[in-house]
Amino acid sequence: MSYDVIILGAGGAGLMAAATAGQAGARVLLLDHAEKAGKKILISGGGRCNFTNMGIEPGCFLSENPHFAKSALSRYTQWDFLDLVQRHGIAWHEKTLGQLFCDGSARQIVAMLEAECAEGGVETRLGVSATAVRHGDGMFTVAGERAPRLIVATGGPSIPKMGATGRAYEIARQFGLEVVTPRPALVPFTLPEADKLFTTISGVAVPSVAMAGGVSFEEATLFTHRGLSGPAILQVSSYWREGEAVRLNVLPGALERLKAARAKAPRAGLKAALSEHLPARLAEALAERIGFATEMGNAPDAELARAADVLEGLTFYPDGTEGYAKAEVTAGGVSTAELSSKTMEAKAVPGLHFIGEAVDVTGWLGGYNFQWAWASGVAAGQAVAAS
Repeated sequence: MSYDVIILGAGGAGLMAAATAGQAGARVLLLDHAEKAGKKILISGGGRCNFTNMGIEPGCFLSENPHFAKSALSRYTQWDFLDLVQRHGIAWHEKTLGQLFCDGSARQIVAMLEAECAEGGVETRLGVSATAVRHGDGMFTVAGERAPRLIVATGGPSIPKMGATGRAYEIARQFGLEVVTPRPALVPFTLPEADKLFTTISGVAVPSVAMAGGVSFEEATLFTHRGLSGPAILQVSSYWREGEAVRLNVLPGALERLKAARAKAPRAGLKAALSEHLPARLAEALAERIGFATEMGNAPDAELARAADVLEGLTFYPDGTEGYAKAEVTAGGVSTAELSSKTMEAKAVPGLHFIGEAVDVTGWLGGYNFQWAWASGVAAGQAVAAS
């Protein structure tokens, strides 16, 4: 059988591209080295798949070209994907910050995409090692099959235990395309020995404003035995660069709160005052770092102001991250300068498309990266079917 397009990678982007192209009349071959399709979908959102977000907009994505994602995201929106979910009878709910999850299981999303592929007559082959990609006479040859178009949807190297690799970058470089240096994103930080005080309160979470790389996010921070995690930390990690500080505001309006605590309980110590607003173990660690032993009633305004500065700008210098093993996504990837924002096709290699996490477009935590997978998959799928 001859094919119009071969798609490498049966994750979210690949499945979406396959279904779109197939239903538009293209003959599609979908290949993946894994034994199951959608493996990252299955583990996402605690097994319930945070499949999109109500607040999708281009400013929620990182890229060397912040305008690149606009075209695909505007042509296939969160409402389009939500409509697909509802047509398949999948119950869903909205959690905090516009995040949409299945009521049941992430398996429903994979089953939905597989059903869409089946409707489009897509041929899917799993457990296939597509190590070599050849190109000649206007045809791509992969795993013994040929097609005039190839869509690379193999993602990035985040979560290698799920079979993730940097195969997309190898293919891009094979064809002379630039790759923006990949790095772990949405990933916990590790802290040096100097901050060991905070690694002793592993498991404590606190509402916070995390700041790094010129951005800030107001969500929870989790202290771990290795450093810092939690939604606020994962968000800023995508913007952080080695050697930079990460700052936390764990007590907004700290000075006013400390003055109120001084008036209310002048004989209390700082630890007791902080425990009114923060988890006890964190309050103890912070009181130790701030380091004044006097009763609150004896603390002058200047001392309270110094404490407030710490509480509103708790500063850490991470010595790294927990790497691809714990990164939810990979930042960087195939340079958007090499691709058409409308079709995801390489400008210098007609017929070669890159989509999803393989591309230098990285979303915030909370369903944004799935929406990029859906939107970029639809863009490429429509393009190959129309060719």
